[in-house]
Amino acid sequence: MNAKIDRTGLGRFAGSGERLTRAVTIASVSFGRTLLWLLAAIIVGCGIWMLLPLSKGNSAEPVGAELAAVGTPPSGDASAIASAASEAQVPATAELGRLRISSQTWRRGGLGSKALVTFTLRNDNDYAVKDVEIVCAFTRRDGSHLTDRSRVLADPVSMKSRKTFVRIPIGVVNVNADQAKCSLVAARRA
Repeated sequence: MNAKIDRTGLGRFAGSGERLTRAVTIASVSFGRTLLWLLAAIIVGCGIWMLLPLSKGNSAEPVGAELAAVGTPPSGDASAIASAASEAQVPATAELGRLRISSQTWRRGGLGSKALVTFTLRNDNDYAVKDVEIVCAFTRRDGSHLTDRSRVLADPVSMKSRKTFVRIPIGVVNVNADQAKCSLVAARRA
């Protein structure tokens, strides 16, 4: 019977169907391998990205105040040198009793892992403040404590005024965090 199909020329069509099936199988296997290599490259890239250090602008840690180097004056007594050194090392701190957060909200950002806080800072002092450090405590729905994150805000707040900070990234927060309470820790006179 195969001889009759070959004589009539229909054997060519049967062979081309088998070749088409093989070509589709080869294409699907190579496509699957390509997807696996792409997935492996993404995983390796994310692993390398996680190992890179944070830049200063994205860090949740407070930035230390830059201290001026104090040189010895050519002439002067020891008390003048000691007072100059103490003034250079201790920055002028603001009175926190007249500085407060009047309203605050938070939301998730960065695929749900980062906390973005929006709050209004009121300054009732007779001077402007800058380098305001806030600490936000995150809790579960039942009220149990999860984590604390801090941030230093370099923007100055004028005297006897208020300023709203919108969607300030505080840091990575636990997925179970439901509530946030931010408070002031420190500030400097501007």
